[in-house]
Parts: sequence; structure tokens; C-alpha cells
Amino acid sequence: MAEKQTHLNISMIDLLVIALGTAIYSFGIVFFNIYNHLADGGVTGITLILRALFHIDPAYSTILVNIPLFIIGYRFLGKKDMFYTLYGTIVLAIFLWIWQRVPIVINIDHDLLLSAIGAGLFGGFGCGIVYRFGGTTGGVDIVARLFERFKGIQMGQTLLTIDVIVLLSSLVYLDIRQMAYTLIYVWIFSVIVNFTQQGAYTARGILIISNESNTISTAIQDELSRGVTFLNAEGGYSHNTKQVIYCVVSPSELHSLKQLVESIDKEAFISIIDVNEAIGEGFTYKRPKKFKIL
Repeated sequence: MAEKQTHLNISMIDLLVIALGTAIYSFGIVFFNIYNHLADGGVTGITLILRALFHIDPAYSTILVNIPLFIIGYRFLGKKDMFYTLYGTIVLAIFLWIWQRVPIVINIDHDLLLSAIGAGLFGGFGCGIVYRFGGTTGGVDIVARLFERFKGIQMGQTLLTIDVIVLLSSLVYLDIRQMAYTLIYVWIFSVIVNFTQQGAYTARGILIISNESNTISTAIQDELSRGVTFLNAEGGYSHNTKQVIYCVVSPSELHSLKQLVESIDKEAFISIIDVNEAIGEGFTYKRPKKFKIL
């Protein structure tokens, strides 16, 4: 019997972009967090505590803190996930080591507000790139995934809990003023991460329930040049079957679509859903143009 081969399907482009993201993220940590005494959450926050109390280089402590997490996660996470996590962690440690030895001076006169903004922008943009291409920077992501898998606790709740614990622990070397600006940094970081990971362009998913589904679908295709999909549905109370229209439009087209549906059926039920990313005709590449002769 032939041996079954396991392919990780690793992309060199992904690895290069993840390396770029970790370079940007680590730049923010070194030149804004470390130099201006701002804390952080997760494993990075732990390494900053170790640096402040025991003068351990974060480049080394990043690896040391992550080793037990890798051992725990290896049995339960997929090989590709573990490879990307291990790769991201090692590259992060390398860039932390490099940036601390590069003679760059960012003269903001230790202004904590500017430091928080800079740390949030660089850190959020760097991590957003890493996450967008399937990587991580190691750390508590592994713990959060395991809690979600075996305890049913959402990753966001676990990550938030760990971050709060680490941030509170950072008060052993920070004062209240520095912690306040750290919270500003954390907020900016989260906003930029989401913006970078999901992209600036969003779409709207529309569910329409109407007795005039055929007329509405034709109007959407003719007037907005958007495709529609019919979903067979059954009313929970009446048990009547209906065709539900599903389509995706850009935010600028939403008002026109609502007016179009209302002009055909004022009693139509419309549900609008945020779509973080839409891939396909009309969103990631151009739709065929429709020419009208006046």
C-alpha cells in the first residue's frame, strides 16, 4: 500500500508577506512600546514585563515563552497552522533582535499620546498583514484555539481575558498614566488590525422575502446589474414555501436597492448583512459593462 503523503501547501508569497508584517509589527514594539514604556497584551506583553524586571531581551523571551505553547498546540492544531505560527514567531524574534540594534531615533520627545498612536498604527498594520495571509505571531492564539475547541469558549473571550491579566500585571513596572496611554494604543491597534485584515472595502449581503420575488430579481439584475440567488425557504408559522432572494451589493448601491424593492412590494422583508469581503464578478474584478442607447 502506498504511503499517504501530507502536503502543507505552503505559499512563498504568504511567507514573504508574513515576514513583512512581523517586521512592521516589531518595529512598532521596539521604537514605540519599549522606548516609551508602553505595555502590551498577550505574549508580547509578557516579554515586555520580563524585560522591565529581569532585563531579558524580548527577542529571546519571545521564543522561550512560546516553546511550551508550541508543545501544547502541536498535538491539536493542524500542521500548516503550526508551521505558520512557528514561522511567524521566529521571524518576529529575529526582527525584534535586529530593530533593537539599528541606530534609528524617532524624536517624539517621549510624548505618550504620539507613542500610543505610532505603536497602534505600526503594530496594528503589521499584525493585520500577518493575519490576512494566514499567519500569527504565536503566543496566546494557541491557548485561545484550544479553549474554543475543548471548552466551547470563544477565542475572543479567551484572548481578552489573557490580555487583561497581562495588562494588569504590567502595572508592576508602569504607572497609571502610562497604562492609560497603553489602553489608547490597544484600542488603535485593534481598529487598525481589523481594517487591515478585512480590507477597507466592504459589501452588503441582502436577503429579501417577498411575494414578488421574480419581479424583484429581474429588476435588480436590470437596474443594478447585480446577480441574485434564489433560496428555497419555509415560513416557521405558516409553513408556506417562498423563494428568498440573496444578493450582494456595494454600500453605495444599498439605498437604490431598497428603493427598488419598495417600489415593487412595500411589504417585502429585507435583511441587510455586513459582508467583510466579497470575491467575484463586480467586486474583485470588473463586471461586463452594459451599454444603453438613449
